[in-house]
Amino acid sequence: MSKTSKQTLRDRVNQRNGLIVPGAFNALSAKVVADQGFEAVYLTGAGLTNMYYGIPDLAFIGLRDVAEHTARIRDAVDIPLIVDGDTGFGNAVNVYHTVKALERAGADAIQIEDQTFPKRCGHFSGKEVAPLPEMLGKIRAAADARVDENFLIIARTDSRAVLGFEAAIDRARQFAEAGADILFVEATESLEEVRQVPKLLKQPQLINIVVGGKTPALPAEELGGLGYGLVLYANAALQSAVTGMQRALGILKRDGKLDEDPELVAPFRERQRLVSKALYDELEKRYAS
Repeated sequence: MSKTSKQTLRDRVNQRNGLIVPGAFNALSAKVVADQGFEAVYLTGAGLTNMYYGIPDLAFIGLRDVAEHTARIRDAVDIPLIVDGDTGFGNAVNVYHTVKALERAGADAIQIEDQTFPKRCGHFSGKEVAPLPEMLGKIRAAADARVDENFLIIARTDSRAVLGFEAAIDRARQFAEAGADILFVEATESLEEVRQVPKLLKQPQLINIVVGGKTPALPAEELGGLGYGLVLYANAALQSAVTGMQRALGILKRDGKLDEDPELVAPFRERQRLVSKALYDELEKRYAS
């Protein structure tokens, strides 16, 4: 019997060899991630907020937004899907509902963080964290709510920037005791901290590399050697997409025309390949009257 995407993700995480997981902000970007051969994809809350609404990652999206895009991405790709659940959209009871909704929509794992509302991007200043008992209740609720035992609970702490590194490690340990499968100490600020996290925590860990953010970047192979299970590039695709749009539209504005330069824009045929145009052509022929 073949493995489910949830079982596949759990097995890969437990190998702790630095599985790279790019972030997607819609179904097409998820298809690009899968098409490039990555083994898992992450629905990024920051990317969804930026690309869907055009505003900063400051807790403007809700469960309906995330569930809708989870379902769209699940329909578009078969690889394991990790979903950013922010703070769970409320208290522990809300987290229970959030997990139910996102697992039903097609998520294989959910990430929940310990910021207070309104939360903000993990690499912004001015964050605050919720009391520890409140977050522990959310983790227990998330673990109780899942239907499939292979559905993973990723518990993120943003306390490094607020309470310090040692306090963040202590919080992460208690998250594990409450039922978290994967631990995520957000925004570590030095190579020494990056190297220490896997030594101090028993559960698999996720590290988030934000291009231009606070955490120093190391190659995924080296991070895997340190023991990280997941290496998240949550918004690399978004940042590169913005650059691509700016370049192409800048030339269009300057020259008044834009040619099909594969170094600048995806060729028309490539765009149709990514969205499976040939499949729908075949379906039209199959069901033609």
